[in-house]
Amino acid sequence: MTPGHRGRRTAVLWTAACLTLVAVVVASLAIGSRPIAPNVVWQALTVFDPSNPDHSVVVTQRVPRTVIGLAAGAALGLAGTMMQGLTRNPLADPGLLGVNAGASVAVLLAITVLGAATPEAFVWFAFAGAAAAALLVGAVAGIAGAQPARLALTGAAVTAALTAIVLAVLTSSATTLAVYRYWTVGGLTARGLDAVALVAVPLVIGAVIALGVARGLDLLALGDDVAAGLGHSATRTRILGVVASVLLCGGATAIAGPIVFLGLAVPHLLRPLRGGSYSRLMPLAIPVGAALLVSADVVGRLIAPPGEVQAGVVVAFLGAPLLMLLVLRRRLVTV
Repeated sequence: MTPGHRGRRTAVLWTAACLTLVAVVVASLAIGSRPIAPNVVWQALTVFDPSNPDHSVVVTQRVPRTVIGLAAGAALGLAGTMMQGLTRNPLADPGLLGVNAGASVAVLLAITVLGAATPEAFVWFAFAGAAAAALLVGAVAGIAGAQPARLALTGAAVTAALTAIVLAVLTSSATTLAVYRYWTVGGLTARGLDAVALVAVPLVIGAVIALGVARGLDLLALGDDVAAGLGHSATRTRILGVVASVLLCGGATAIAGPIVFLGLAVPHLLRPLRGGSYSRLMPLAIPVGAALLVSADVVGRLIAPPGEVQAGVVVAFLGAPLLMLLVLRRRLVTV
């Protein structure tokens, strides 16, 4: 493919991704148990009238959940793509370093010991738990010199241990279960923009670091020896990758709960279109991940009216068959 063809293809993909994201955002603001026309949505955003119930629904309920979906989806899509390059494992996802399990244990601690009962109260506990779990995996695996397989196996072991702790606590406390179960299913509701503001800086820093190591991941795909021969430090890339994963996954999990599968699916959806280069995959994973999570939230509002199905459930339910279809059609690209 000539540079001109690659440039046009890149422009087409970015245009499609951005247009899809805009359409999904409009749908998220307009669709729900109370359908609201797009022109009313626009009026609510530009000339808000607090006495208008439609305006109040848009501004106080749908705008926050849409922003949360965009932030968490973008972070998980980027982190999942990076993790597959970091571990050279096509089945890696943001939970590989124990992030989800660590966040869950920390939230349980906040509920049982401190009596936390709202999503806003969980944010920093979830973030700290995710970071602690990732640091534990890095310490046990010896991240500075760990091979990808060792890092992945250590992450799986730590996740299993932390999950056992979660189950033990939940089976012994009905009160804790009642508070915890809503957070753990993964959703965008009952959270405000203040929760996003708390993790906005970590998410931005994590995204910058992740995009900065994209070229290094391309070199690591050739092998550590080849990367070293080209003057690249595999150790630095792995350490920065783990830091970015903690910031991205910890922030996303803190505001949206442990959303599964999305970080695994995004890179597999993009590779048939963009190839295996992380320098090309990772930037595009940001709008695609955001669009997927917000789309899942919109679908969840439509399939069980007048109630809703949480976005995390929709992602898991629709994502697993999609990945199996990709495998059966042999559209996966070797990492």
